[in-house]
Amino acid sequence: MTAGKSEDIGKLLLRISIGFVLILHGYFKILHNIEWLKTLVVDHGLPGFVAYGVYVGEFIAPLMVLMGYRIRIAAPLIVMNMIMAVYLAHRNQIFSIKEAGGGWAIELDALLLLGALSLFFLGGGKYCIKGGNSYWD
Repeated sequence: MTAGKSEDIGKLLLRISIGFVLILHGYFKILHNIEWLKTLVVDHGLPGFVAYGVYVGEFIAPLMVLMGYRIRIAAPLIVMNMIMAVYLAHRNQIFSIKEAGGGWAIELDALLLLGALSLFFLGGGKYCIKGGNSYWD
């Protein structure tokens, strides 16, 4: 296996892991509504409609990442979503370690954020819808 193919397989695995984990979160929110999230957003001084961005950041953008479509557009949407998730729900845990089992309290959020940021810089590789021939993929 050549280095180019290995890199493309690595990008594909990164896309699958980021996209699959996040799309499950988005799917849950589609099924169970986001009234609780609207309340959280408003409690932080933001307009309630901002909560609807979660559907973009946790369903549409991860779907784009999974398909390999416009990675460099979808990835920053995920990054912004994860920044908002940390700000709204986990900002008091940024410098905390989990009591149960150890580990960084926001490790999942951080991995998703940094994984999406990596996809923005790397692109999706050749296993994209258009074979990674576009700058945006």
